[in-house]
Amino acid sequence: MKNKAIILTDGKAGHENQSKAFARALGLDFELVPVKFKSPFHKALSYLFDRLGVRTVGLLQGLDGLSTQPPNHQTVIGTGSGTFYAAKALARRIGAKCGVVLYPRGYDLASFDCILAPSFDNPTKRPNVVEILANLVANDAAFYEKGVAAFSERHSGPTDNLVGVIVGGPNKCSTMTAEWTKARLDEIFAANKGAQLCVTTSRRTPADVEAVVDSYPWDYKLLYSRDHFNPIPAFVKLAKRLYVTAESTGMLSEACTFGSAEVVALDNLNPGPHKFRRFVENLRAGGYVDGCRKIDLSAQFARARELMGI
Repeated sequence: MKNKAIILTDGKAGHENQSKAFARALGLDFELVPVKFKSPFHKALSYLFDRLGVRTVGLLQGLDGLSTQPPNHQTVIGTGSGTFYAAKALARRIGAKCGVVLYPRGYDLASFDCILAPSFDNPTKRPNVVEILANLVANDAAFYEKGVAAFSERHSGPTDNLVGVIVGGPNKCSTMTAEWTKARLDEIFAANKGAQLCVTTSRRTPADVEAVVDSYPWDYKLLYSRDHFNPIPAFVKLAKRLYVTAESTGMLSEACTFGSAEVVALDNLNPGPHKFRRFVENLRAGGYVDGCRKIDLSAQFARARELMGI
């Protein structure tokens, strides 16, 4: 029977997706197990306990039934701060290896078997820390083919010269206004005359920004406030050029990993040396942004398999 991983999930789709990608890179099937701290106090306590070498599932909800290693489950995986301590505590309890995605700042790094840490987090150089340029993406060729088929049911126009625009929304390190959006869309339309211009907004897109997007003559338009269909897999597969707002790290990661499009980051980032700017600058320096080069993590995954004993 093929070995399996236990993926501890905090319920966040972006985290869960990266854990799935890690499991698949290790060649493992997986089982999802929801987990959370009993309270914010218990999460704060986990940092102290971890530094003291105390890893107990008593701080957590969801792991009480996992007292021994299930058959063929030799790996525990987690992504995000809600799972780092849990992954370590459960791995110790059942005698499994522990691997996490993202940088577990504040926890004892040495006691993880493998850490896949984004380079924009400036991780400490350690033998068990494997740096990656972007978020992991769990998609495959079949996923994109299915996305294209679903898109074709909604859009009957040509796609041989498709240019995609993915509009996210502001966060603590970025700003998005109607004026900024209009200026960027004017530039995009001027630079891509004759192309099939397609756009999607997201759940984070402000209403005034979405109104600006709505006012342009797109060949295909998806406004999240009106329709929750996801055309992004089709954009990634079909587009010759993809514009993505720079705060959308997940979408930039996907666009820089799959498809063949030139990826352009629309810079809505606030000034200052923060991780979102480091993320985009690292991708640009490697030719993944403002270029067509695609991220290859095969060497990093090989190292991860070595660390996890697979």
